[in-house]
Amino acid sequence: MTVDYSALRRAIAHAPQPTRQAPPGYERDSVCLLLVDRAETILLAIQKADSEGYHWRDQVALPGGRIEPTDHGARHAALRELQEELGIERSTVEILGELGHFQTASSKNDLEVFVGRWTHPSEVHADDREVARVLEIPLAHLVELHAAAGFCSRSTSAIGDALIYPIDDATIWGVTARILHHFLELVLSHEIAVL
Repeated sequence: MTVDYSALRRAIAHAPQPTRQAPPGYERDSVCLLLVDRAETILLAIQKADSEGYHWRDQVALPGGRIEPTDHGARHAALRELQEELGIERSTVEILGELGHFQTASSKNDLEVFVGRWTHPSEVHADDREVARVLEIPLAHLVELHAAAGFCSRSTSAIGDALIYPIDDATIWGVTARILHHFLELVLSHEIAVL
C-alpha cells in the first residue's frame, strides 16, 4: 500500500479537526505522525523508554514532546523533537498538514498533531534515554486492523476502551490510538491509499 500524498494533503486541509485550543491547565505538546515510503508506506512510531516514574513508560507513541518557549510554534517543536528523538533532520521532512488537537485522559497533555512525510530517509538514530525502540508499521497493516476491529465509520467515543491496535508484542492505545483512528478514517474516506 502506498499513499497519494497530494490527495492526503488536500484531505487534511479540508477535514474537520478535533479541538483547536488546549483546555486550561493542559501542557502543550506537539507530535508528528510520520510516514515514509520503503517497499510500501509505513508509519514510524516509537516505544517510549522504560524509565522509572515516567508517565509514558513503555507506551507506543508518535515522536514528539513539549512545546518549549524557544520553539517557533507547534510545527517547529514537532520537527525539533523528530531530530532529538530519532536523529531525523527537519530538512528531510515535508509537513503535509495538521490533524488537530488530542488530549490525554490522565496526564493533562494537549497534543497538536502534524502529518509528515520523510522524503529522504536514512538510518534512524534513536535517543535511548527517551526511546526504547522504533517501530516501522506498514500502513496496510493498520488499515487491516482498523477494518477487522469494526472501527470504520465509528467515533472513538462509541468504541471506548476497545480502541486498541495490537502491533507485534506491543499495543497502541489511549491518545495515540485516537490519533491513529482519526488518521485512518481520513485515509479510508478519501481513498488516499493505493493497494
